Amino acid sequence: MTVCEYRAGLEGIPATQSSISFVDGQRGILEYRGIPIEKLAEYSNFIETAYLLIWGELPKKDELELFEHEITHHRRLKYRIRDMMKCFPEGGHPMDALQACAAALGLFYSRRALDDPTYIRAAVVRLLAKIPTMVAAFQLMRKGNDPVQPRDDLGYSANFLYMLTEEEPDPLAAHIFDVCLTLHAEHTINASTFSAMVTASTLTDPYAVVASAVGTLAGPLHGGANEEVIFMLEEIGSVENVRPYIEHCIEKKQKIMGFGHRVYKVKDPRATILQDLAQQLFVKYGEDKFYEIAVEMEQVVHELLGHKGIYPNVDFYSGLVYRKLGIPTDLFTPVFAISRTAGWLAHWKEQLNENRIFRPTQIYTGTHAAAYIPIQDR
Repeated sequence: MTVCEYRAGLEGIPATQSSISFVDGQRGILEYRGIPIEKLAEYSNFIETAYLLIWGELPKKDELELFEHEITHHRRLKYRIRDMMKCFPEGGHPMDALQACAAALGLFYSRRALDDPTYIRAAVVRLLAKIPTMVAAFQLMRKGNDPVQPRDDLGYSANFLYMLTEEEPDPLAAHIFDVCLTLHAEHTINASTFSAMVTASTLTDPYAVVASAVGTLAGPLHGGANEEVIFMLEEIGSVENVRPYIEHCIEKKQKIMGFGHRVYKVKDPRATILQDLAQQLFVKYGEDKFYEIAVEMEQVVHELLGHKGIYPNVDFYSGLVYRKLGIPTDLFTPVFAISRTAGWLAHWKEQLNENRIFRPTQIYTGTHAAAYIPIQDR
């Protein structure tokens, strides 16, 4: 057997063949099923995009209406899941709560009929429908309040914002939030998607698949980065402090949150769209002082690190958009999970088509034939 070259983090090593999404990091291209992300952000919506990702094609009018109807009428949670959530500590992170709740869904829908299209569709609908309700419910419960019930007359994104505040959102806010969900829905074989695929390859249930992906997304080097961007902007505090902060990070070889990407060597196309969304929000709801800091950071980083291909990624401006929408900072990553559930489910379904359990090898670096030393001689 020939041992392959070791690459930390499996960088550049294909883990699967997929037709779900495509990224060209040199040219800043992202496509879902061949459709540029810019087109989907402008003309589509999240539910239609989720259908595209999971079933491989844009739905016809009646197919989309049925899909939306199914999701709308599966938003409510079992009361036992709500009771479980009431026992979570108030100081717990929402991502930990979401992971536990996603896994708990599998207790209520434990039949694993992975060769049954009806079962697969039902699982897709339940997860897309209930994940936002879980996030919003925990946000209210940790404050000692009862969760707000979903409203069937509101669209997917408007309903989530409503469940956070019990106030019907402005149409612009709902639209911009929906575009954000579309932008975050899928991005090839990132860490959480790979986690989902590995879990799926064991033929466990889709609720465990999503729970494993949520746990992976929670890390600050993945979905948690948009939280860290806000903390960084707060630490910098003013435009005048940007250059010294960046220079210090470069000198100490510290990561600048929201910049750089394993794939993109130009500005992330999603960051460009998110920046425009932020500007739309500022026109209607007022400026955010952190935006000026962010723009200055982008300029300074381009000047000092652009030659290394370090540019804003999707996390850099998304937090500013969520902040202006009134979403608490520690809900940024759960919101990411609401969106990325579509991509995870698309890869789960694709994995089932030609499944083979993941079993990578390793390069052993330890000793051989070592002696066992009795405890009294150690």
